[in-house]
Amino acid sequence: MTATAAVPVIASWPEPEGIAPRGTVVVVPGRGEHPRTYERFGRRIAADGYRVWAVSDPLVDESRTINQIHRFLAAAADDEIGPRPRVLVGSDSGALFVAGLAARGVPGIAGIVLAGLPIAGEEPVERDWADEVEARTACPTHQRVLTTDDAFRRAALAERLPATWFAQARAAEIAVPVLGLHGEADPVSPLDSVRPWYADVPSAELVGIASGRHDALNDQTHRTAAATIVLFLERLRIGADAPAIAREVAL
Repeated sequence: MTATAAVPVIASWPEPEGIAPRGTVVVVPGRGEHPRTYERFGRRIAADGYRVWAVSDPLVDESRTINQIHRFLAAAADDEIGPRPRVLVGSDSGALFVAGLAARGVPGIAGIVLAGLPIAGEEPVERDWADEVEARTACPTHQRVLTTDDAFRRAALAERLPATWFAQARAAEIAVPVLGLHGEADPVSPLDSVRPWYADVPSAELVGIASGRHDALNDQTHRTAAATIVLFLERLRIGADAPAIAREVAL
């Protein structure tokens, strides 16, 4: 597959003016998506003081995406890229790709967030556009964004993911904290199918999104998903093991 000139290969959303950045988030898109697909998500996370970048789809050009990610992870702390901690966020195939990078011990990753993680053995399903957009998100605003986006690759959910990506995403070898976000009604990667993978990660939390579909970052509950991620980012700021900041008190 090759990218067209209309497809952006990188996007960024800075923290509010006058606010010192609290960390850096790098988003890896999923099947059919591109960096600007995450406009709403990027702005919301940036509003809480995190500098957000989105890289190109690794399914289109894996080497380019890896080079972009390495650039962000290796940059000096005072670089324009943004400060540490530096966290990778992936959705769908982007989540699988991010898990593989973390399992291989790519340096500079403080933690990872995986949304709608695919699992090996699941057969891709061909859908017409109406069914595909419904499988992706129940949010009417995001459905409209996808439908009117000429750079979005339709029918991409039917694409088979590289076997090497599944082989590289070895849960037991991920040494950084992992936050999983997964729609409880995800028709592409059912929640029950991903539980065993997360159970093998040394330090992982799996959050189910009630009635959520495949794109947990851009569903009707996108505010809750973003808030959950910000809490995770705040914990990484105070410790590599993401210690709890707020705890429920028994009454």
